[in-house]
Parts: sequence; structure tokens; C-alpha cells
Amino acid sequence: MLVKRLGLVDYVETWEAMKAFTASRSLATADEIWLLEHTPVYTYGVAGRAEHLPPADSVIPVIKVDRGGQVTYHGPGQLVAYALVDLRRRGLSVRDLVRALEQAVLDLLSEFGIVGDRRAAAPGVYVRGAKVAALGLRIRHGASYHGLSLNVDMDLAPFRAIDPCGYPDLEITQLRDLGIAEPVERIAELLASKLAQRLDTAGKQP
Repeated sequence: MLVKRLGLVDYVETWEAMKAFTASRSLATADEIWLLEHTPVYTYGVAGRAEHLPPADSVIPVIKVDRGGQVTYHGPGQLVAYALVDLRRRGLSVRDLVRALEQAVLDLLSEFGIVGDRRAAAPGVYVRGAKVAALGLRIRHGASYHGLSLNVDMDLAPFRAIDPCGYPDLEITQLRDLGIAEPVERIAELLASKLAQRLDTAGKQP
């Protein structure tokens, strides 16, 4: 598992890079985790519905992408972890991958004494009903791309212009508001470790 830290990057350029990586991988290609932040952007998945999107006059770009899920916001101060994983080689189902990504965030929260939870019908991680991490994946030829976003220390105001993940009344939170005063770089280091651990054991538990 290779971990790459890409810093603050443009969404479309990174999306195109993920697709190119996935299209060119072979049986010998190592899995990768890309850790980064995005410049401000709204994205929505293949089943995204117009009523959940921001107003047409939004100054923040709105991009339809090839992942699952509804609309979300990405911006500085949010840690994004893209999981470029060969599911067939690891013997994983999509559900295994989703649970591994969620559990890595739950493990991170637990390290700071915070209890998070997951919802079967709404992937992601929640703390006291508020969503702190969102998930969206694309599977192509047995390999995944896209991944999860974890709100660390960001401006949450853009979430108020949308129905996050398709839920009009969904509250959004972040690590800073949960009492975790760590920079994105430190959270990235911790999450990378948790992700590697969980992906290595995913699908192997009864």
C-alpha cells in the first residue's frame, strides 16, 4: 500500500488522474491511498438529484462525477482520502471496502475519546447525529477509486447551500468542533495508518 500526500489540489485534475491510474493498472500495480485537500467545489454522484444541489448562481463550481452518492462539498481544511484498491486481488466486496473506510475513521475518533457511528442506509461516519465523514466510490474492473472525506478544520458554511448527501436536515460537523485541535497534516498521518490497518484485515473477519 502506497500512501501519497498531494497537498491542496484541483478536483477535476485529481479525478482525471484517478481514472487514468485505474484504467492503466495491472495485476502487479500496488494499491494506493491519496491524501489531499481540494480547492472549493461541490460534487454530486451519478444518481444525484437537482433538488439537492446549490442554487444555480453558486460561485463555487458544481461538478457531476462518476461516484455513488448525492451532493457534497470539498474545501480546504477537509481531508480527502482516495482509495485506489484492487478489490479482486484482496478478495474484498464493495461492502468490505466501505466498512473498512468507515472503521478507519471510527478508529481515529476513538483515539481522541470520541464515539462515532455508522448508518446502514447512509454510508459515512456520524457523531451524535452529525456527519463528520462522507463516502463515495466507483468500482471499475474490480478496482476502486474516489473514497472518503473527513471534515477537520474548515468553513462549513457551503454545506448550508445544499442537502448534504441528499438529506435536507442533515447536520454537518468537523473534528475541530468535536474538540480535536490537530492540523490536517497530523490527521492525515493518523488516518493513513488506520486505513492501512483496516484494509489489510478487511474481509478476513467473521
